[in-house]
Amino acid sequence: MSSFLERRSNPTAWAAFWFALIGLVLMPIPLFIGLILGGGLSVVAAVLAVIALLKGLARSGKGIAPVVFAAIFIALNWGGISVGGGTIW
Repeated sequence: MSSFLERRSNPTAWAAFWFALIGLVLMPIPLFIGLILGGGLSVVAAVLAVIALLKGLARSGKGIAPVVFAAIFIALNWGGISVGGGTIW
């Protein structure tokens, strides 16, 4: 039977996932509010995703799925910001 530490998920990956999701939801708010809130959370999520990816790879790939979804949300957020999200919508 495996120990508790081996079965535990990657909490940094889940933090990156939730920060990226909240950033994506807040990004469309106009008048630069979405740019600051969504963009800031997206940058924090990107840093956490890199840390979680390195931690997950050190544990032979456990807990990588939330990092993949976080990366997708971050890309969508940065793509939305690059076409004017948070500023003119």
